[in-house]
Amino acid sequence: MKKRKAARPAGEIAVLLHALREAYDRRAWHGTTLRGSLRGVTARQASWRAAPGRHNIRELAVHAAYWKYRVRRRLTEEKRGSFEIEGSNWFERSGADEKTWRSERELLEREHRALCQTVAKLPSGGLAGPLPGTRKRSALREIAGIALHDVYHAGQIQLLKALRRKQRAR
Repeated sequence: MKKRKAARPAGEIAVLLHALREAYDRRAWHGTTLRGSLRGVTARQASWRAAPGRHNIRELAVHAAYWKYRVRRRLTEEKRGSFEIEGSNWFERSGADEKTWRSERELLEREHRALCQTVAKLPSGGLAGPLPGTRKRSALREIAGIALHDVYHAGQIQLLKALRRKQRAR
């Protein structure tokens, strides 16, 4: 008996999933993905700050995980829960513990996968209407926005890595 392939999402959902995956971990025309920007980064490198009061790579990664979590919860209309790390939006991260840094990257990975699974289950007909708890933002806008969010922060991470290399070369 032949194995059946899982049904592939069609239309808008397929485009949104493609955007999410290309921004996070698939080969992309725009350059390094969010996951790719974190590849090979040590906890020490991820904890480096370009200047006092500026975010480091660890904070950007956890921030990205948090917003994937928030968008997923908005899409499923779940009541506000609690993110794995206490706080919201920005989470101060310092130190150079490899185990903690690995768990932060794993959190980002889990939240990305959960978001993609949620998007794959959405009915394409309901993407344009306003989401509860938002100011008229649609599911379409939220999902596209979180993909753009990944690309934006991947660029920031690439800049931080370059700044750190330049500073160390001095």
